[in-house]
Amino acid sequence: MRIETAETAGFCFGVRRAVELVEAEAAKAAGSYPVCTLGPIIHNDTVIRRLREAGVTVIDSPEEAPEDGVVVIRAHGVPLAVIRQLEEAGVRYVDATCPFVAKVHSIVAAQEPETVVLVAGDPGHPEVQGITGHCRGPFRVVQTGKELENLVPSLENFHKLSFVLVAQTTFNRQEWEKTTFSAKKVCTNLKIFDTICKATVVRQEEAARLSAQADAMVVIGGAHSSNTRKLYSICSANCPTVLVQEAGELSRHRELLSQASFIGITAGASTPVCIIKEVQETMSRMDNISNDMTFEEMLEQSFKSTYNGEKVTGIVTGIKPNEIFVDIGTKHAGFVPMNELTDDPSAKPEDIVKVGDEIELLVVRVNDVEGTVMCSKKRLDQAAGFEKVMNAGETGEVLTGVVTEVIKGGILVLTNGVKVFIPASQSGVPRDGDLSTLLRKEVNFKILETNRQRRRALGSISAVLRAQREELAKKFWEEVEVGKVYTGVVKSITNFSVFVDLGGVDGRVGMTDLTWLRVKHPSEVVKVGDTVTVTVKDVDMENKKVSLIYKKSEDNPWEVIKTQHQVGDVVTVQIMSITAFGAFAQIIPGIDGLIHISQIAKERVEKVADKLAVGDVVEAKITELDYEKKRASLSIKALLADREAAEEAANVAEAAPEAEAPAEE
Repeated sequence: MRIETAETAGFCFGVRRAVELVEAEAAKAAGSYPVCTLGPIIHNDTVIRRLREAGVTVIDSPEEAPEDGVVVIRAHGVPLAVIRQLEEAGVRYVDATCPFVAKVHSIVAAQEPETVVLVAGDPGHPEVQGITGHCRGPFRVVQTGKELENLVPSLENFHKLSFVLVAQTTFNRQEWEKTTFSAKKVCTNLKIFDTICKATVVRQEEAARLSAQADAMVVIGGAHSSNTRKLYSICSANCPTVLVQEAGELSRHRELLSQASFIGITAGASTPVCIIKEVQETMSRMDNISNDMTFEEMLEQSFKSTYNGEKVTGIVTGIKPNEIFVDIGTKHAGFVPMNELTDDPSAKPEDIVKVGDEIELLVVRVNDVEGTVMCSKKRLDQAAGFEKVMNAGETGEVLTGVVTEVIKGGILVLTNGVKVFIPASQSGVPRDGDLSTLLRKEVNFKILETNRQRRRALGSISAVLRAQREELAKKFWEEVEVGKVYTGVVKSITNFSVFVDLGGVDGRVGMTDLTWLRVKHPSEVVKVGDTVTVTVKDVDMENKKVSLIYKKSEDNPWEVIKTQHQVGDVVTVQIMSITAFGAFAQIIPGIDGLIHISQIAKERVEKVADKLAVGDVVEAKITELDYEKKRASLSIKALLADREAAEEAANVAEAAPEAEAPAEE
């Protein structure tokens, strides 16, 4: 017996969300206050029974709501009047209405009061009752296109009316097409909103396709579920179909199912995964071999075949640009499309495998008519990768992946075929930083949270970086000592300090240890991100603080000036500042000499500013270099005196020969 289960079988998004909300409320209450649902949360007796065991009761009207409890509004939604009734009674409620149903509520509520709302659906269904309960004006419910054609002309002045057509989210797609066609024929002013849930459409299409191939179909779901009944109707039109709510009911249909060689399984939106698995396991144990098989039939049965979902080992026999061919040891020709080989759009098949390679694969689709079987390496890798990611959430293992996307609020990292969401706050990028700098880069991260049911995981790069920094910091404090030289990166700059990341530890460079020069701000010397070499000046082991020196001893201007100038030298200097008692002029960068007010000119100077201004370039004589006190003195007056003395000496020397010349006779 070959069994294939529809990929879309089971809980849809809205139902799963509703059940999880109820379970969360029950867990929160823990019996301390009542939790109830307004009507069955979904149409599945097994789920309702399980919730009842968890303490959740079902009420039929708002009047039954306990004052001190919580009421959960089911996925089908309720009329607006019910919401108002709960609010007026002061009853706390949680709205688990399916978002797709809530959208229909918004559409009908937004229509003008004179607009006629046409709802395609079952008038007795809770979802339809909830939709009509949000209409502000007249409405009509129709189940078929023919019914709509007969209804509209019966309305007074129907040709002058405005109409809006919506659908129950689980309405049959084929009937919807007929209904919209009919509406366009009889409604003059018409707006159509296709509100059938896309998941419902896909589920019904897959059921039709699977039932057209199968010998028999099993539909799992509650008999009262609208979408389950529609699935049953679709499947039974193609092949013998049975409807069961749980695995125990299969025994009633054993004779029918045992005659089928290919059985398809689908399930309504209210069917949990656990029930689907129970049905699968029960059916797999059913004996499909008849005792009166002929020799030829037994021989054919002995030929090894395969089935969807089987894990197989394949040997690569051929490679094409868009697919590879594999031998999986059966009578089928195996192939793996490129999109089932890898998720990387830039990869080529020959980069991943070569002829003769043995690879593990998952059977995706068997076509006995054509004798082919489509396999997937990617899905098997994803399954293994998913388990690895889930386990990493418990073990704290560091995973490696590549950043594939930057999305709202964070990034997606692909690891072992699984995409993990990492929030911006956990990306290691500073706040307001550019997350795109991580795109296509390999990163290490840890798993912080997992949701196995939703197949989701949340990771953190920051957690790994913190752990690395802690390890580096531990090593740093074990080895650090005064005078040791480190290479680090400038992390931040303040008005008076520079902080350098030494790898796990941030060290501080004070203004006086940053440069020998006189600067207004540290940013004149270094920039954030610069790689710098620093020397440990002081270590505070108790408070885990380290002071650093960036300036180099060989750049000490007092050492430099020894090789360039000495007392008595005449130098060209620039006036840097003016005080009441003189002016300071730069001899070389880092050393300013004082020109005392008494040394500015030969004559008496009342105000320094009368003779000098900041920025002036003048010549002066070095009169003092005190290396111990780091002090230098200059004199313009002494330079002028020296020049006058030199001129006078030159004049005397020039006049001396004439005075000594002999008198003529």
